Amino acid sequence: MIYPKIPLAQSLIEIFKAKGIHHIIISPGSRNAPLTIGFSNQQDTFKCYSIADERCAAFFAMGMAQQLNKPVAVVCTSGSALLNYYPAVAEAFYSQIPMIIVSADRPQSKIDIGDGQTIRQENVFENHCLYNANLTEYASNDNDIKINVAIHEAIAKKGPTHINVPFEEPLYDLVSELSVEPKLLAFENEIDDFILGEKFVRQWNAAKKKLILVGELKPNSLENAIVETLAKDNSVVVLTEKTSNLHHETFIDTIDTLITPFSDEDFQHFQPEILVTFGGMVVSKRIKAFLRKYKPQEHWHIDTLRAYNTFGSLSQHFKTKPNLFLAQLLDKQKAMDSAYKITYSKINQLRKEKHSHYVNDIPFSDFKAFEFISHNLPKEIQLQVSNSSAIRYLQLVTIDKSIEVFCNRGTSGIDGSTSTAIGAALQANKPTIFITGDISFFYDSNALWNSYIPKNFKIILINNSGGGIFRILPGHQETEVFNTFFETSHNLNASHLARMFDLTYYKATDEISLENQWQLFMNQNDNPAILEIFTPEKINNKILTNYFKC
Repeated sequence: MIYPKIPLAQSLIEIFKAKGIHHIIISPGSRNAPLTIGFSNQQDTFKCYSIADERCAAFFAMGMAQQLNKPVAVVCTSGSALLNYYPAVAEAFYSQIPMIIVSADRPQSKIDIGDGQTIRQENVFENHCLYNANLTEYASNDNDIKINVAIHEAIAKKGPTHINVPFEEPLYDLVSELSVEPKLLAFENEIDDFILGEKFVRQWNAAKKKLILVGELKPNSLENAIVETLAKDNSVVVLTEKTSNLHHETFIDTIDTLITPFSDEDFQHFQPEILVTFGGMVVSKRIKAFLRKYKPQEHWHIDTLRAYNTFGSLSQHFKTKPNLFLAQLLDKQKAMDSAYKITYSKINQLRKEKHSHYVNDIPFSDFKAFEFISHNLPKEIQLQVSNSSAIRYLQLVTIDKSIEVFCNRGTSGIDGSTSTAIGAALQANKPTIFITGDISFFYDSNALWNSYIPKNFKIILINNSGGGIFRILPGHQETEVFNTFFETSHNLNASHLARMFDLTYYKATDEISLENQWQLFMNQNDNPAILEIFTPEKINNKILTNYFKC
């Protein structure tokens, strides 16, 4: 076996091996050579991936961790390379995805003396990191403990941790035997001994209007028995989003379509007495605005780790899992004479009918394209979605319940969506389709500089020649300033990128060409493929705005 000669590198690699951190994303560099050599020479233990662009590497790792539900490590050289991880670190922090950042560094004596490729790396992610392990140059028990803790915190608290590892030259020397026996720590698993107080059961049973709002969830998170019990309760309205991955015919998953036409009187009638939330970040700005203005008497959030006071009314954080909380609550619930669910189920049905009439009559546009996509996506796939317009349009259409939906909603940024989707596709046990807008796609185009893209990976690119979402936000004016600095209008297309990175390319410019190209695109499973759908830049905002008026 070949090992790096530097004992500290040996210790870190052996602890990773013992703790089951087996997926390692490496970006090229010299200072991290001891780690690169060590990880890559143990192919029976570690699966190493080489991604040159550190920002893409970190999002790629995050996509893998999203699917694996365990930490993936990223390894980089010293200097500014490390800073490129920050967007993914922030996303992982807010999306509660475990990651371990490993940065090679120069020894402390070389910092701030004018040495090249050297910055202040210690604690660089402090505001968005669960633990910072600032190692010293030589192998020691203290360093081993910090590495152990960094791994444990990433797993237990679901988020990013950072291990900064200083190495002095020479960096490339090898040995055939280990010179260290690193210290391994055992951590006890926390026991969830949650018991729901009778006070909350009484409040629940007394309320006639109870709203459950579900954020981002992994598929199959909620037990079927709980889903069915909630569905039968006429005092409960369940609102979900596509990223909730939670389905029942009585649940409402087109929130904006339901509530946007409401009058002030309608909102008052809809105002819940009790709001229960669980899952990650919520996409809908409209439901946030509603709940901030028409506050519930009680807002209960269920999460083992965090509770954000998103609506300014948080009254209770139950530090447990939704299944345990709801099982105890619903076991003691009493039948309530309420028309809450029935009222909004009827309204939702009317909205669906109006939706069908409206989308049949509109011209080819973003909305028309999403409506077509939603009806024609294959079943049993993983759907990765970029932020901005793409995820918001998806909220308005209906997709098959067998489709699993993921989106980087932790910080809701457009950066890294493609890289995340590719990393997730690599670990998914089903085909992956990625839907993205043009700005997000071009912004993360280095994601395609990647040797690990599955052959059946597909990208649906909606190209409306700019950041079309700005046309539906306050401040839109048809001026040079708006077009240049907000919408960032362009005439780019993905054909040259597809050719450069060897992706099969299809394009559609209207309904007929979309229908013609769709089956060809879907049948292409021998090579990654892009379907670029061009929509008119100027009419999308009007079609979307008028939709909410119909």
